[in-house]
Amino acid sequence: MSSGDVWIIGTAMTPFGRFADKDLLDLASEAALGALGDAGMDMGDMGVLGMGNVYEANSHNGQRLQKQIGQTGIPVFNVVNACATGATAVRVVMLSIAAGECDTGLAVGVEKMGKMGLLAGGAKAREERKVYTPTGRYGSVLKTEGVLGTNLMPGVFAQAGMEYALAHGVTTEQFAKVAQKNHAHSVLNPLAQYQREFSLEEIVSAEMISYPNTLPMCCPTGDGAAAVVLVSDAKLRTLDPDVRRRAVKISASVMTTDPWTESDQVQPDVNTLTRMAADAAYEKAGIGPEDLDLVELHDCFATAELLHYDNLRLCEPGGAGDFIDSGAPWRDGRTPVNVSGGLLSKGHPLGATGIANFYEVATHLRGEAGDRQIAGARVGLTHVIGLASACAVHVLEAPVR
Repeated sequence: MSSGDVWIIGTAMTPFGRFADKDLLDLASEAALGALGDAGMDMGDMGVLGMGNVYEANSHNGQRLQKQIGQTGIPVFNVVNACATGATAVRVVMLSIAAGECDTGLAVGVEKMGKMGLLAGGAKAREERKVYTPTGRYGSVLKTEGVLGTNLMPGVFAQAGMEYALAHGVTTEQFAKVAQKNHAHSVLNPLAQYQREFSLEEIVSAEMISYPNTLPMCCPTGDGAAAVVLVSDAKLRTLDPDVRRRAVKISASVMTTDPWTESDQVQPDVNTLTRMAADAAYEKAGIGPEDLDLVELHDCFATAELLHYDNLRLCEPGGAGDFIDSGAPWRDGRTPVNVSGGLLSKGHPLGATGIANFYEVATHLRGEAGDRQIAGARVGLTHVIGLASACAVHVLEAPVR
């Protein structure tokens, strides 16, 4: 196993939204070619391709992408790992480089979701069954999922949020403040699916989806792609000074799944695997949460972001409500969180999300984020969680200028 670092030297993402005139490979090609161009390379320079996609994962999309942007005979890994798919594709490429099998690689995440409705966990929300009624006749009723837990994402993260709220005194307004922040951040991100501010009153009074999350507190589905070009430490030293100046180091890459817990047998545990990943990432990178200049975390719902303040150790245990009240996760706060607008505004094309987080943090660390730039950003963290169950946490460090 190589002991050298792995670096990001190219990154790109498409706008997130709904694009009826583009198919999956159109989006993937746009992001891939953008990242290659940003790195000053082409497919002939790549030693491995990791292709992340969820909903068309059986289509060998990595090989199909090669036919669009260059077939060179390199290994292709088609990756699917729920919402952690893109981050997993990055890890696959990283591990190939770290193992010494190649010194460059391309990771792409893409999804074509359109307007799919609320994210389901693979189970039908409701099913029809026959029951014997008091009148002695058989009738038909709808059995709603949730009697013994749920696999529907709005329910999963609503339940997790309410458990935290009951334990630590979090209010509905504090959850809503997460959405208010992320929607406000989105207006500075030209690639975000939605770029509109909402008042706290608008958020709280909007249509209820799964208490306490109203519609603006839930991420939209959509289409999009993102990509990164990675190189070994040895390869980086051979590249032009301008490339080295913009290179971003991946100081830690950690992936976890759920350990066994009693509660997880009924309701997915969205907390433990994130805490495990965060603790391991901080140790590996040799930093603490206090050293982070920005964080892009998995805010599929407002309740999820607030939980992850605690899970990522950004606040004192039990203190996530106070953390949002303090203004700390706003872009001008102590630890800016989701300055991209987060999934709530940027959008959540599943396979693309993990790599889009890399794009956002790397862009700030390079000092190239324009109006939304976090001044002096040197260290950032990306986090993504896919149920059930995978969590990836990466620590990125700014180039030495």
